[in-house]
Amino acid sequence: MPINLFADLPPNLPTELITTLLEAPNVRIERIVSRGHDSSDGFWYDQDQHEWVLVLKGAARLRFEDNEPAVEMKPGDFVNIPAHRRHRVEWTTPDESTIWLAVHYGDRR
Repeated sequence: MPINLFADLPPNLPTELITTLLEAPNVRIERIVSRGHDSSDGFWYDQDQHEWVLVLKGAARLRFEDNEPAVEMKPGDFVNIPAHRRHRVEWTTPDESTIWLAVHYGDRR
């Protein structure tokens, strides 16, 4: 039976909603729903696995610790983030859901 990535979106999101869609050895696929969410001040993701992330709906801004310009993302945009490349979410659209598809892959250390 098919599952729709745009179904079952709650009207209010006090925190990001992360739903694991598939998990297998060395890979995890998630739907992430944000609405005006960002990373806490001073917080950086530092993940053991690589992450390929795609914006399906909405918009977002990512920042990498190495001070490159912020990455503006809109529907259809994706980035591949190598393991342990520190990054944060600076902004997501506050007036609509930003829906991400995230694929975490590679050996978990």
